[in-house]
Amino acid sequence: MEFESVNAAAVIDIFLLLLIGVGPKIALVPFLDLTADLPAATKGRVVRKMLTTAAAAAVLLLALGGLLTRLLHFSTGALGIASGIILLVISVSMVLGQPGSDADDSRLKGKDPMQLAVFPLAVPYLLNPAGIVVLVTASAEAASFGVFAVVIGALAIVIALDAAVFRWANRVSDHLNENRMLLTEKVFGFLLAALAVQLALDGLSDLGVIHLVHP
Repeated sequence: MEFESVNAAAVIDIFLLLLIGVGPKIALVPFLDLTADLPAATKGRVVRKMLTTAAAAAVLLLALGGLLTRLLHFSTGALGIASGIILLVISVSMVLGQPGSDADDSRLKGKDPMQLAVFPLAVPYLLNPAGIVVLVTASAEAASFGVFAVVIGALAIVIALDAAVFRWANRVSDHLNENRMLLTEKVFGFLLAALAVQLALDGLSDLGVIHLVHP
């Protein structure tokens, strides 16, 4: 990830990375599953809480991420490795998990919906490890205010997209095809596993442990 200049390629890359890191796909199926038995009004409150929590955490990471790397003495390379490992765990559960058989799902369904909106829906599903890496790296390495402004603008667009997707899902959740949703989750989980490996490899490269040859 490069945050040195503002050009069309950089803007597209930042938007796509944030769409993966703060976008709706990872959180959508868990949201539908955990809120399936809730009244529509409660689902709406969960959506608002989830979005505001993820957005607030994202803004804090963007504002303070660079400071945190210095205070806690970790590099963006180390962050990339840690985030890659965690994202790999999430993606493996998406690919190999069986609907309705996870004991953790049963345990989560008994919790306060507002707590579920914060964890696990807002973090780490909506704001996931890939998003944390992008935001902290941008905070630490943005070379100009223009680059920083692009990240803020892209983040605002992604959060607005999240709001539209989850409010739509809230209204039509009873009519969504569960099998199709599960299929897309499996496919996206596999792609996320590849992204997780890439995050870890980029982190190792940043630390000088390995040398990556980019095409």
